[in-house]
Amino acid sequence: MQRLFILLIVIVATPPLGADTIYRATARGREQVVQRQAIVVHQDPDEIIYKHFDLSDHRVERVRLNQGSLAYSVVVSSPGERRQIVSLWKEFGYVAVVTGVTGKTTTVYDAYIDYYPPHGVGSLFQVIPAGTSFPIQLEDGGADVESFSKVARALFQKGRVVLTLRTGQVERGTYLMPTSEPAEARFLGITDHYNPSSSEVFNFSLPLDRVKEIVFTP
Repeated sequence: MQRLFILLIVIVATPPLGADTIYRATARGREQVVQRQAIVVHQDPDEIIYKHFDLSDHRVERVRLNQGSLAYSVVVSSPGERRQIVSLWKEFGYVAVVTGVTGKTTTVYDAYIDYYPPHGVGSLFQVIPAGTSFPIQLEDGGADVESFSKVARALFQKGRVVLTLRTGQVERGTYLMPTSEPAEARFLGITDHYNPSSSEVFNFSLPLDRVKEIVFTP
């Protein structure tokens, strides 16, 4: 919580990092700040698309702004300044060391789970929001949703999930999909090789059925 409060101060105060700043003209002709500490990935007369770290969701998100009669304008930062803001984002999201079923291990920053059609083919009829928690159907009955902040380790094997909480408590069960339609849960985030100018908010993506272990940093 303290780290998120520090980030909030950084965002609302005059920013020490020169990331992109988005303005919009008011009806009185003045410029109003819409977003600081952002990275704009697309801009044309119809729309602006940018990335920023969302405090409430604990992850990097993409936002689309439709240009209207009161147009938006952008002060664009340098490549070095964009790398700095990504480094800041990485400090405040959830960090995990992910091991796949192949044995490959990757450190993932700003981690979250999102849902896709099976094998990425087609589209989902139901809009399923991304999240930073594990919904689990418990073996001893009932269900639970554990935030990443409470989980020290998650093990996956043949459809079973074993969560070791930071308190030492262990929960066993199966991953509880938030939809009845065919869908695939994926663990996503950014790595040290993430391109700040990428239109995506992640460069790491691994289906949970290809994950062996996730260990969250303290």
